Amino acid sequence: MPLFRRKYFCLPTNCYPQPEFRAIMLLNRFREIGGQYDFCATSSNEGERVNKRFADQWYEILPINDGISLIRETHVAPWLRCNMWHIRGRTHDLLIDTGMGVKPLKSEVTQLLERPVKVISTHAHFDHIGGAHEFECRLGHRSEAHIHQSPTEKNTSGWNAFVRAETFLMVPDESFSFEQYFVKSAPLTGYIDEGDVIDLDNRHFEIFHLPGHSPGSIVLFDRASATLFSGDVIYDGDLFDTVYHSDREQYRDSLNRLKELPVQTIHGGHFESFGRDRMLERIDAYLRGEGRIENAEDWVSQRC
Repeated sequence: MPLFRRKYFCLPTNCYPQPEFRAIMLLNRFREIGGQYDFCATSSNEGERVNKRFADQWYEILPINDGISLIRETHVAPWLRCNMWHIRGRTHDLLIDTGMGVKPLKSEVTQLLERPVKVISTHAHFDHIGGAHEFECRLGHRSEAHIHQSPTEKNTSGWNAFVRAETFLMVPDESFSFEQYFVKSAPLTGYIDEGDVIDLDNRHFEIFHLPGHSPGSIVLFDRASATLFSGDVIYDGDLFDTVYHSDREQYRDSLNRLKELPVQTIHGGHFESFGRDRMLERIDAYLRGEGRIENAEDWVSQRC
């Protein structure tokens, strides 16, 4: 039975075992996002309910600088939600990654309708390619083309470990069930690889193929501004190298390559943006065997 049905968002109380902590967490969350929907926190022998409504808006747009905006699925838990980067060019735009695809992206983020948009998928995991099917131009690495063509729970990194009731802070509508989540097919319309350059007329992005997290992981580097869009190769959090197609040796080599690039600003696939010193700290910690996700289900359970 789905945990999301009708007007109730059900959150197992083992995530917040003490009633006073549950009340504080709920109150803080209500103040943060506003609005009302019916929220039901359940345990084996009791239930709690307060009024809350379904999310009117699923996406938020945060202007960064120089034509760069961050798009996020506001109501996906911070430990999972993907950073989508919208970059304005002179005649057309880039969108780096497209999130989980829980709700249509273009109909809500109307700035994506103003000019032609090229979608760049940094890799083919479910939390980064869910909205790609909405766009005509879809670019990614050839080694993961089969995943874009025929995405499954397993080949997109095993979403069952991540997509659960606690993944969603609000729900999009009363028909939503996390158990019915899936990724729509969005075959690549073109390939990008090491040495390619994405030209927006007013800025240029060099493509680096940096496998390890996944076989087709790529990053985009704007040398003029020393800005890196890194996908899941590096971000300010625990790195994930235990996906079915991860390769730790390749990952180490890729991270060592990153250290050699004259990067100053990193816009990662998750969490907040950061600078070069923090990037080097994260890389060095990983190379020492720290800051890694060993078991996805355990890692998620610790954060719910």
